[in-house]
Amino acid sequence: MPKNDRYVTKHGDGWAVKKPGATRASNVYGTQKQAEGRAKEIVGNLGGGEVRIQGRNGQWRDSDTVAPGNDPCPPKDRKH
Repeated sequence: MPKNDRYVTKHGDGWAVKKPGATRASNVYGTQKQAEGRAKEIVGNLGGGEVRIQGRNGQWRDSDTVAPGNDPCPPKDRKH
């Protein structure tokens, strides 16, 4: 995975923004929406990449490519 990717994961009573392979969260927010926004901001500032969002159950529920990243499935990704 590219180094610019970030994950949004459940963290205690909040939501964390983490770099893949990191043991510590870079930021923790009260809502998933806040964490997702910050993750997209970080990835955008680093030149683009992928933001993966984890649901409450621990399953990956969504991902979004932040420009100028390379979307691996552009025809199927009509959500964003």
